[in-house]
Amino acid sequence: MNDKTKQTTVAPVGEKLQKVLARMGVGSRREMERWIQEGRVQVNSRVAKLGARVDSLDAIAVDGRPLKTDAADYAQRRVLIYNKPDGEVCTRNDPEGRPTVFDRIPKPHAGRWINIGRLDINTTGLLMFTTDGELANRLMHPSYQMDREYAVRVRGEVTEEMIDNLKKGVMLDDGPAKFTDIKAAPGGEGFNRWFHCVVMEGRNREVRRLWESQDVVVSRLKRVRFGPVFLTSELRMGRWREMSQSEVDILSKEVGLEPIALPEMSLKAKEKLERQQRKAVKPVGAGHGARRGADKTVYTTSKEQPAEFAKDSRKPRASGPSSNKKGPSSTRNAPVRRLRPE
Repeated sequence: MNDKTKQTTVAPVGEKLQKVLARMGVGSRREMERWIQEGRVQVNSRVAKLGARVDSLDAIAVDGRPLKTDAADYAQRRVLIYNKPDGEVCTRNDPEGRPTVFDRIPKPHAGRWINIGRLDINTTGLLMFTTDGELANRLMHPSYQMDREYAVRVRGEVTEEMIDNLKKGVMLDDGPAKFTDIKAAPGGEGFNRWFHCVVMEGRNREVRRLWESQDVVVSRLKRVRFGPVFLTSELRMGRWREMSQSEVDILSKEVGLEPIALPEMSLKAKEKLERQQRKAVKPVGAGHGARRGADKTVYTTSKEQPAEFAKDSRKPRASGPSSNKKGPSSTRNAPVRRLRPE
């Protein structure tokens, strides 16, 4: 009987390049994959290929600039909540010279801010940033089921048939789409009515296009929730707030990531950031195209109880927009909550 040749499997050495770059805060994993394919990333002075693996001995550069690979071992998972005004674009450098969301937020000491999804120039409300590319990637990836809730003012007659169509699904230019839930909200009259709508994706102008498919127009659009994160009443337009350790931990657990301790910040550093924010928030309403008084608009829930869920998604919050009311203290103190049943 002939001896059979034993086959040995060699385990791959190192970690995938795009994951290392994402953990260092260079960008989201998807963005890093695109950069690698575009030839913008070099490993040991050679253009990297998608799927390449690296370890601590490899020299990594992006656009010719070397990175400190040991920074991946000290990754920081910071998260900012920002109340975006209208008139700002979600890009770092706008070729048309328009204000960007990055103009207002502070520069991190390590890595860079990665926006978790986007809002178009005329959409206001909740926008999040993180220094952790893997967290950003998971929050945006459809497989993690992070739903988005919007407060929408619709101009035109809205019938029950139209709402049924939007919940069952309609065909848009880029494929089928639907609201997983729609709830009428107080506010508006006649042909101007408010609704709270929930979508499971972050496709370009999806909410507006869904309503337009029913021959009505969205006159105002504000994102009020992203997954377990609510836009709270004390965060005025143009202002940001950094999440606490417990809030970041909840967000991390939602997408299956282990907690990472936040870096300590001195009182002097906190005061400096607050001064920067007060200075940055002044242009809202003047140079950013915001409507007068728009920075006082808040969206609250009825007694801020966690929403009930549909079978395949979270239900929208119970109440609609209120112009100058502050929500209950629980709203201001608990912007991040675990929404899925344990």
